[in-house]
Amino acid sequence: ISLFVNNKQEQRATMAGPTPLNKKTIVKKRTKKFARHQSDQFIRIRNSSWRKPKGIDGRVRRRFKGAIPMPSIGYGSDKKTRNVHPSGFKSVVVSNVAELEMLMMHNRTYAATVGHSVSTRVRREIIERAEQLAIRVTNASAKLRAE
Repeated sequence: ISLFVNNKQEQRATMAGPTPLNKKTIVKKRTKKFARHQSDQFIRIRNSSWRKPKGIDGRVRRRFKGAIPMPSIGYGSDKKTRNVHPSGFKSVVVSNVAELEMLMMHNRTYAATVGHSVSTRVRREIIERAEQLAIRVTNASAKLRAE
């Protein structure tokens, strides 16, 4: 039975493409976005991005206890897992077959993402070549209609 199970796993591995080289688990120190100071009080800045407070008396800028946290370098991710997709690969946007060829030797580290404006015809060529080179394509099924 164990031989059968291993054979199934091998089939799954070949269908999905290469396995990522980096096995390190991705740990995020903070997953919540940093709220802009007083964004809870004004609707006009409710969902805006972080801006550093610059006032002379600002509690947030002076980092008082109980004030909202400010982004700092300490919240940064581990260098080995920075910009890594949950699949374990780093993503590279590809818009033609020639750009895909660059990933040939790095297929265990990088995965190709087909660009948004790429046509269906070129998209098919990219996916076909990626299978030959054993490169993972993150959005392989996008914009392809079943015929």
